Amino acid sequence: MECAICAKHRGEGPLVGPVVWADDRVVVSHRPGDFPGYLFVETRRHVAALDELTPDEVAAVARVAWCTARGLRAELAPEYVFSAIAGRSVAHFHQHVFVRYRGTPSELGWMDGPSWTGAPTVDIGALCGRLAGYF
Repeated sequence: MECAICAKHRGEGPLVGPVVWADDRVVVSHRPGDFPGYLFVETRRHVAALDELTPDEVAAVARVAWCTARGLRAELAPEYVFSAIAGRSVAHFHQHVFVRYRGTPSELGWMDGPSWTGAPTVDIGALCGRLAGYF
């Protein structure tokens, strides 16, 4: 079975969202849909887990995740910027970097923000353009 993230990097499949920034090691993209501020940091190379990354990939992912978090904080002023590496659903390294807005109901789990219909309405394309300036 083909990797859904490798397909995404070719612009194919249901995971495709706006690309915020990319280089030869890492791709940062926004999650498809209307919830603003949910990004993925993914390695270009198909590798399943953090411990399989090269030292250069680790440095690139760390720097890019930091830039992503700083951009989200500056552009959206959320209550929190979270990051998670789980890797259960797709065996291609990806790090989630996402916001939790002020006013999100407390009964929603920390990763459940996108299910909240009270999130601000933001032009996702314009947001991605502004976020690109943080790299």
